[in-house]
Amino acid sequence: MFGFEAIIAHNGWGISLVGISIVFTGLILLALAVAQIHKIIELWDKRHRFKKPRQKKEKKEATVPDLTVSQDVQRASRQFKLLIEWIGEPFPLPKLLDLSEKCGLSRPHSTINELVKCELIIPDGNGYFIWNKEKFRDLGKKE
Repeated sequence: MFGFEAIIAHNGWGISLVGISIVFTGLILLALAVAQIHKIIELWDKRHRFKKPRQKKEKKEATVPDLTVSQDVQRASRQFKLLIEWIGEPFPLPKLLDLSEKCGLSRPHSTINELVKCELIIPDGNGYFIWNKEKFRDLGKKE
């Protein structure tokens, strides 16, 4: 098959019409974009009108408020203290998390997160963590 017979047999006219419509749609969109480019350039030229003047913010010292520790975290801190003593210091958090899940402690992810926020578990700077004994003693005195 050659010529028009091949075009008709393989739906060539339909494919041609789709291609032509895609090309003309692209040309129409391009013409509309070029027709509106002056508005975009005008906005770019007047961009300083839309910017708000930046005010210099005073640098305030970062004050960390004393975090109040809930009763659940106080109870969990005793349990985690025992686990940490069993693991040994310094300890990796994934190991503590795995062990706490195996022991069946409730919500170990969020509890460890709270212990880190309360600075009961503090980083040692080498990727491991240590138990803050002073903070734990202070926590015991508050009860």
